Amino acid sequence: MAGGRALLSMFLFFCVSSALAGAVAAVRAKDDSPSTPNTPPKAKVVPVQETIHGHTIVDNYRWLEDSQSPETKAWVGEELAYTRNVLDALPGREQIKKRLEQLLTIGNISPPQIAGPYYFYTRRDGMQNQPVLYVRESVEGKDRVLLDANQLAADGTIALDWWYPSEDGKYVAYGLSPSGSEMSTLHVLETATGKKLLDGIERTRAASVAWKRDNSGFYYTRYPKKGEVAEGQEMYNRKVFYHPLGSEPSKDTLVFGEGLNPEFWPNINLSEDGRWLLIDVQEGWTKTELYLADVKAGSPAVKITDGKEFLYAGDFLDGKLYITSNEEAPRYRVFVADTAKPARANWQELIPQRDAVLQGVAVFGGKLFAQYEKNASSQLSIFRPDGKLERDVELPAIGTVFGAGGKWNRKEVFFGFQSFTFPPSIYRYDLRDGKSGLWAKVDAPSIDPNLYDVKQEWYESKDGTKVPMFIVAKKGLATDAHNPTLLTGYGGFNVSLTPAFSRTAYLWMEHGGIYAVANLRGGAEFGEDWHRAGMLDKKQNVFDDFIAAGEYLIAQKYTDRDHLAIQGGSNGGLLMGAMITQRPDLFRAVVCQVPLLDMLRYQNFQIAKLWIPEYGSSDDPKQFDWLYAYSPYHHVSAGVEYPATLFMTADTDTRVDPMHAKKMTALMQAEARNGESKDRPILLRIESKAGHGAGKPVTKQIEESTDVYSFLFWQLGMKP
Repeated sequence: MAGGRALLSMFLFFCVSSALAGAVAAVRAKDDSPSTPNTPPKAKVVPVQETIHGHTIVDNYRWLEDSQSPETKAWVGEELAYTRNVLDALPGREQIKKRLEQLLTIGNISPPQIAGPYYFYTRRDGMQNQPVLYVRESVEGKDRVLLDANQLAADGTIALDWWYPSEDGKYVAYGLSPSGSEMSTLHVLETATGKKLLDGIERTRAASVAWKRDNSGFYYTRYPKKGEVAEGQEMYNRKVFYHPLGSEPSKDTLVFGEGLNPEFWPNINLSEDGRWLLIDVQEGWTKTELYLADVKAGSPAVKITDGKEFLYAGDFLDGKLYITSNEEAPRYRVFVADTAKPARANWQELIPQRDAVLQGVAVFGGKLFAQYEKNASSQLSIFRPDGKLERDVELPAIGTVFGAGGKWNRKEVFFGFQSFTFPPSIYRYDLRDGKSGLWAKVDAPSIDPNLYDVKQEWYESKDGTKVPMFIVAKKGLATDAHNPTLLTGYGGFNVSLTPAFSRTAYLWMEHGGIYAVANLRGGAEFGEDWHRAGMLDKKQNVFDDFIAAGEYLIAQKYTDRDHLAIQGGSNGGLLMGAMITQRPDLFRAVVCQVPLLDMLRYQNFQIAKLWIPEYGSSDDPKQFDWLYAYSPYHHVSAGVEYPATLFMTADTDTRVDPMHAKKMTALMQAEARNGESKDRPILLRIESKAGHGAGKPVTKQIEESTDVYSFLFWQLGMKP
C-alpha cells in the first residue's frame, strides 16, 4: 500500500543489556533465598529543582535517567528482585504459562510480495522465535527458506526488520538488528542461490529501499554514524542515498536530505519504468511534502506540494502519479498528476472522499487497489485508472485487512485478513474476474472462535462525543457487574485499533474475562479530524474518552471497579499513566508497557523529538502548559491509593527510554499509600536484550505474558 502514515506510525513504538542480563540472571538465582526482598527498595532522593516558564519543578529521581551509573544499576537490580519475589510466588503461574505457550505458538504470516517469477513472504510457526522469509517460484509452488533469522542467535534476539526484493526478484535487500534495537544493518542476498553478497550498510533503521530496474543498485535511507553529526543527533538526520551494488557503502552518493530538518522523515518510491523517484518527507503526523526527481535525467528532486499542513502519499502508473491526501478532505481522497507536470496546480481530483476513511492506495495490475476503514473495520475497493469504481471486494467477515502485495503489471493481489475471532489468513484476489480465494492461513487448533461473541458498542465521552468500543467475550456471558474485564486503547499518531487476533486475549476470555478495545480520539478510525481531536492541546480528549469507556463498562454492568483492569503500551503507556493519576479510583490494576510518563523531558531521549508535532515540547511556553497539565510523572500525589501497577520496559528500547518507567516506579513507591503494599503493589519489570516490542522472540513473549496475566489474575481474583 502506498502511504507513509503506516511506516512513520510504526516508529512510535549493548553494554547495558549485557550488564542487565547478568543482573537478571543473578536475581532469578536468588529468588528462593531468604534474602529475597518482600518490600520495594528505597530509591534515594536527590532533588533537582528548576524553573521552567515560571513554574518551579522538583525532580527527585532524575538520577535514574542515567542507565549506566552504578547507582541506577544497583537500584534496578533490587527492583527486579522485588518484582520477581512478588510475581514468581503467584498461584497458577505454571498453568498460565502452559496455556500461553500453546497460544503464542499459534503462528503468523504475511501477504506475498511479487517480484519477477518469485513470491516472497514471511511465516512464523510453533516455537520459532522469529518469522522466516520464504520464496516460491509460482503461486502454488514449493516454499524454500531464503532467510531464517532464528539461525543467527541461539536466543532468538536477532530480528528480520524489513526486506525489499528487486523488480525481477533476483536480489533481496533486508535489514537485521539485535536485541530489539531496530537499528538495522542492510544486507543483500541472491534469490536463486541464497548467497549473501558483501554489501553491508549500517544505520538503516526502518529503511525505505527502491531498486533500480537493471539491478545495478538501489536507493535507500540511512542514519548518520557517530562523529558525522553533532552528539545526540545520530537518531535523526535520515537521508536518501544511492548504493551501486557491490561498491563500498561509505562512497554512496547522497541523493536527498542535505539541509533538511533533522527530525523530518523521507521515504522513497521509484516508478515502474525506473525514471521517477518520489520522495515523501513526513514532518510529523499531520504534514507531508512530496518531491519528485527525474533520475534518468539526473535532475534534483523538486517539491511538488505547496507547504500546506496535509498528508500525501503517491504511486505510479504509465507516466501518472496517483496521490492520496487529506487535503481539504479529512477522510482522504485521490488526485492524479502527470509526472512531466507534477506541480500541485496541475493535480486533478480522481476519487472524492467517501463516508469511510481511505487508508491507502496502491497500483496493482493497472488498477487502483484502495483500502478503506469504516467504524474501525476494513473495506476494499478496486478503481479503474480513470477513478471509476470497478467493484468492492467482499471480505470474509468484519475485521482488518493487514498488508497487501501485488505488482503494477500483474493481475493478482494478495491481502491479509484477521479479526478478533478470525486467525490471520492470506487471500489471493484475481483482478480479472474479481474472485478471491484463501491462499494460506494460520492454524489455531487450540481455539474455537465460535465460542466467542464480538460486539461494537458506542458510548458518550465527557464532551458528548460518541466513541465506539469493541467488546469480546464468551457467548452467553452474564452482565452481572462482576466480570473481570481488560480494557485497552491507544489514541494517538493517526493509528487505528481495528479488530485483531490477540492470542493472549483468549487466555483471559477462557476464564470468564471480557476483552474491550476503545477507539479513542487521536487515532485514524474516523479521519484526520478524529486524529487532531486527540493531539497537542487536545490530548486530554483521549484520556476523557478512555475514562468514559471504563465508566460505560461499569454502568452497563459488564464489570465493577474491583474487576476492571487496563493495559496499554508506548503512547498507550502514556494513556495508562494518565489513568493512574487522573482516575486511580476507577481501575483495580494497570499494566503500563514501554510508557512515556515524564512529558516535560521526554523529547530529550532516544527518538522522541520525532513526536513533538504530536505532543508538543516543554521548551515552548504554550506547549509546556498542555504537557504539564497531564504529565503523569508530575501528578503523583502523596497518600493516594493507586491501582496495583506493573510497569514494563526493556533495556534496549530505542524509541521510549526506560527512564520513564524507572522514575515513575520510584516516585509511586515512595509517595503512594500503597507504595509498599503486598496486596496492591507497584512493580517494575525490565526485559533484557529487548526493545520497544518489534522483533521480540516468542520465548520472551511467553515469559512476559506469564507475568502480565499472573498479575492480572491475582489482582482481579481469577483462578487459572
